[in-house]
Amino acid sequence: MHTEPSLPAAADPAAAWPLRALWRPILAMMSVVVASNYLVQFPINDWLTWGAFTYPVAFLVTDLTNRAVGPRAARKVAWAGFAIAVAVSLALGPWRIALASGTAFIVAQLLDIAVFNQWRRQNWWKAPLVGSVIASVIDTALFFSLAFAGTDLDWLLLALGDLGVKWLMALLLLAPYRAMLPRLVLWVPALATR
Repeated sequence: MHTEPSLPAAADPAAAWPLRALWRPILAMMSVVVASNYLVQFPINDWLTWGAFTYPVAFLVTDLTNRAVGPRAARKVAWAGFAIAVAVSLALGPWRIALASGTAFIVAQLLDIAVFNQWRRQNWWKAPLVGSVIASVIDTALFFSLAFAGTDLDWLLLALGDLGVKWLMALLLLAPYRAMLPRLVLWVPALATR
């Protein structure tokens, strides 16, 4: 059984990582959130938008950060993404969508971080896959129920299509996750100086 390494010595979960040290993960998270909020406007069919393919990359960003420097830093990156998610959502759509987007995003990201941490010492693929799958269910349920419950939109089909793509992307994103494991110092360059 091949397990992921524990946190690098420099990645003490109790260590305080300033936001400037996390600029790459924060920039990546901001890019994912902005792209997803833009692409969600473009349907592929009756049950899917292009944003469904980009949004799951947010879990990859969180998981790489969690692996590199621990859950405390991953939460900082998630909160930065939350601020951007709400601001972009308010700029692009109604307040109900912004509320749904922000709530679903931060709850799912924090859940992904917690689940990842529980599974981090298992085989390399288990923590990111289990965390992303579980968090995707909560993200989808929260977003679609908060955004569309009580409206005329038949949102259950949209939610199922969205969830299916999130699960598919969770599997596909294992490849870049695995490729980055020996290169985490590129993800958070400050690791090299600690």
